[in-house]
This record gives sequence, structure tokens and C-alpha cells, in this order.
Amino acid sequence: MAEITLLSQNQAKVGFEFVYQGAAPVCRTCPYRHACLTLDAGRRYSVTHVRPVRHPCALQETTAAVVEVEAVPRTLVVESQTAVVGSSVETGRYGCNRLDCSNWDICSGPSLPAKQRFRIAKVHPEPAECRIGRTLKRVDAL
Repeated sequence: MAEITLLSQNQAKVGFEFVYQGAAPVCRTCPYRHACLTLDAGRRYSVTHVRPVRHPCALQETTAAVVEVEAVPRTLVVESQTAVVGSSVETGRYGCNRLDCSNWDICSGPSLPAKQRFRIAKVHPEPAECRIGRTLKRVDAL
């Protein structure tokens, strides 16, 4: 099911992807905040449909378009025993400073939320490399 939010007219194009960062202070008094602030902070979304409705936006300082979006799966690593399609896992940054690891960006990188709940959509069959000895699997999660 698609969710609805507001994006600037420049961003309101089918296929545009963004990471929702949450509400800004100026959004607290906006009359459209209940339509706009419905997404999960830290998740990546893709625009699937642009509606013809427009509203003023104090944050963007321009006109915003009403868009339908859906969450885009992101690749993560999880402990092997929790890597089950359809299961819900809470994951975040693992404590690791091995920047030379090929999985560091999806395991410990700054683009990951501190803690967030995901639903596993796909499990990659091969084990994920871990330079500090964890038994991990790559997954695509929503």
C-alpha cells in the first residue's frame, strides 16, 4: 500500500528516491503536517505517483506536490540465525571499526540508523564477510 507525503515540485517525479529525515521545527505549525509527516525517519522511499494537488510548504519555501511513495528495500547484514524471509528484526550499527571490510557500509556505516525495525524481504544465500568474526547474512529489508 502506498503512503502519501509532500515533496517539492522539483522532487515530485515518479522514480525519485529519498531518505526521509523526519520533521523540521518549521513543520510543527504547518496545516498539512498530518499528510506530510507520516513516513518513518531513516527509511528510503520512491515516488510511485504524483497527484495534481499542490500546497505551500514553509520548509521548502516553494509549492509542494502530494505524492504517493513506497518504501525501497535496503541491503543490510543481520545475524545468520535471524535471517528469515518475512521475519521482523531490529537492527542498527554494529560496533566495528574495520573500514577495510566490504560490508562495513551496510553493517556499521553512518548511513544506518542507530536502531530500527525492518521486515526481511529477501535473504542472500552466501554468508556476508565479517572481519571481526560474526556470522552474518546479507538481506534486503523494508
